[in-house]
Amino acid sequence: MPPSASAIDFFQLFVPDNVLKNMVVQTNMYAKKFQERFGSDGAWAEVTLTEMKAFLGYMISTSISHCESVLSIWSGGGGGFYSNRSLALVMSQARFEKILKYFHVVAFRSSQTTHGLYKVQPFLDSLQNGFDSAFRPSQTQVLHEPLIDEDPVFIATCTERELRKRKKRKFSLWVRQCSSTGFIIQIYVHLKEGGGPDGLDALKNKPQLHSVVARSLCRNAAGKNYIIFTGPSITSLTLFEELEKQEIYCCGLLSPRKSDCTGLPPSMLSNPATPPARGQHRIKMKGNMSLICWYNKGPFRFLTNAYSPVQQGVIIKRKTGEIPCPLAVEAFAAHLSYICKYDDKYSKYFISHKPNKTWQQVFWFAISIAINNAYILYKMSDAYHVKSRGCLRGHGSVFWAP
Repeated sequence: MPPSASAIDFFQLFVPDNVLKNMVVQTNMYAKKFQERFGSDGAWAEVTLTEMKAFLGYMISTSISHCESVLSIWSGGGGGFYSNRSLALVMSQARFEKILKYFHVVAFRSSQTTHGLYKVQPFLDSLQNGFDSAFRPSQTQVLHEPLIDEDPVFIATCTERELRKRKKRKFSLWVRQCSSTGFIIQIYVHLKEGGGPDGLDALKNKPQLHSVVARSLCRNAAGKNYIIFTGPSITSLTLFEELEKQEIYCCGLLSPRKSDCTGLPPSMLSNPATPPARGQHRIKMKGNMSLICWYNKGPFRFLTNAYSPVQQGVIIKRKTGEIPCPLAVEAFAAHLSYICKYDDKYSKYFISHKPNKTWQQVFWFAISIAINNAYILYKMSDAYHVKSRGCLRGHGSVFWAP
């Protein structure tokens, strides 16, 4: 990107005009078919590309204001708490609601489509291609579920009736994330209900399900010598050995209760009668694989083929100072803390619009991830340092305003 590039230019690396034009076509097709079936809508006129950009801009603005409803922009004639007079003038509330009613990414299911996310999958595929083309991740990455739960401010202030009206999400979102920048490299959406071509609905065992998710998230990582950090539900000897054959190396926290411990020595999974001193550790090795049991206030187990167990590291605690540990333990703690930092920062800027339909929820979460990824690239670029003002979040509320 040239130094003259704007933050929106980075966003359009992931959501270019051809994708937006397709949304225009699909929305108009859906509106036409809907009216053929249920009667004409005299207030409807075909949406344009300019209007679609403004429509998305309104939705993106909720990531800054955190209002419960995007319609709050027009509330109180411009005098409401979340109202925004300058935004309200771009498009009327009535027009916005019409576009919201008919908005689609894929209007109709094809005869061969069985996937539950068929209405959003082409967009997810396009987004993934954009991520792959625009960013080269660091060697260290993390597989995890990002923070996409309800806005805690809303939960704390809403009534019990409003909470009951909220339906639980019917999907889980998993990502592979660069630990040095916070850039989300790959997205995987798992539907909790209904069938699917991958058969994930039949997997009741969480470690088994999460291993399938991990394989999918790492399908484009083979041969690049990446180091992947994982949580207990993903960590397993079988998975790590399989990924090692693809030149993908791992370091994961292991839990006898949450992890698939098949093939691991039972002596390392049980706690000794007398707890060892803080900082001590035990190690069992099999080829390049090491199972480490390190003691802090309790036992912490790690499985890794990415770090030598003889390499020493240190964990620094505010009150107790330095605690010796294997390098794998130090690396795991450091990289997970980076991800927690990024999640805590970027999850505050997720679009707060909460539709009922699953495909729409997935779509707006994906748009939120694209915004955060674009902002990360923007901050890393010359354009960010050249311009003294303006950033994706700061101007998200006026995205493409006509």
